[in-house]
Amino acid sequence: MRAPALFLLRLLLVLGPLTACAAGPSLEQRGEVTAPPGDSRRLTIGSAGFTESDLLAQMYALLLDRAGYRTSLITVANRELYEPALESGQIDVVPEYAATFADWLAAKTHGPDAPPAGSPDLTATLRALRALAAPRGLTVLDPGRAVDQNAFAVTRAYAREHRLKTLGDLGASGLKVRLAAGDECVSRPYCAPGLRKVYGIDITGIDPKGVGTTQAKQAVRDGRDQMVLTTTTDATLDSFGLVLLADDKHLQNADYIVPVVNRARAGSTRVTGVLDRLNAVLTTADLAALNQRVDSWRRLPSDVARAYLEEKGLLK
Repeated sequence: MRAPALFLLRLLLVLGPLTACAAGPSLEQRGEVTAPPGDSRRLTIGSAGFTESDLLAQMYALLLDRAGYRTSLITVANRELYEPALESGQIDVVPEYAATFADWLAAKTHGPDAPPAGSPDLTATLRALRALAAPRGLTVLDPGRAVDQNAFAVTRAYAREHRLKTLGDLGASGLKVRLAAGDECVSRPYCAPGLRKVYGIDITGIDPKGVGTTQAKQAVRDGRDQMVLTTTTDATLDSFGLVLLADDKHLQNADYIVPVVNRARAGSTRVTGVLDRLNAVLTTADLAALNQRVDSWRRLPSDVARAYLEEKGLLK
């Protein structure tokens, strides 16, 4: 049974400008570091407002409901708002991405010029993430098998013609490649510079159409570009005739999905055990299929989430 979260939403909107502009209390003032793992019976699950995050939040809430918790759902699209709310206990659980969240916390802790904390190595990324999260009263649970990383796709015909299955194959082919991506691809190490350095791909230019946008995929489908930057859980590739090339040399960071909880309110082994049940079954392919049911088939995230959990025997 889900309680409404209108009061919490108003509170976040009021606090948002303050948390975005001020440093906030010190770790000692917050006092969350030494708080014992909590097991509040009422838990607020946060979503970042896009399909995948909504689906994960819905599944977390359904599983926790079944375990006897009373949950409410809230959408706060800006990490600058929902992360402080998670620290303070206004939000208790959020789905996050290991490497991205590690980099974000590193910049928040050490300044915008801090070196990245995430890497392609999942073990190292989790170690860095947990070290950054713990002083803020946050616990990072174990990842499952689902990962939402940057990925690169070409048309199925192009892959077949040039016998491409991996980015390594593309590099070895010597083909010239115009890449549909965001403006930042020019300088980001995971994008054009990394494709050149790690794979030897001859990137001749960047078509600035965004990451995984319809316009970017259409440009590749129509032959104006040869490859598009998207994600591993992109649900629409097949409708554009596109296929992913495997990141066989591990250029991309380990953006495995991890639940992050407020330790003082939701850090108990019981909460961990409930959410671990989803980790045990959810795969990257599953998540892409769930995204498709919402984005392409226009189904409600709540219905899709429930059907998946029932299919996997996690709800009865």
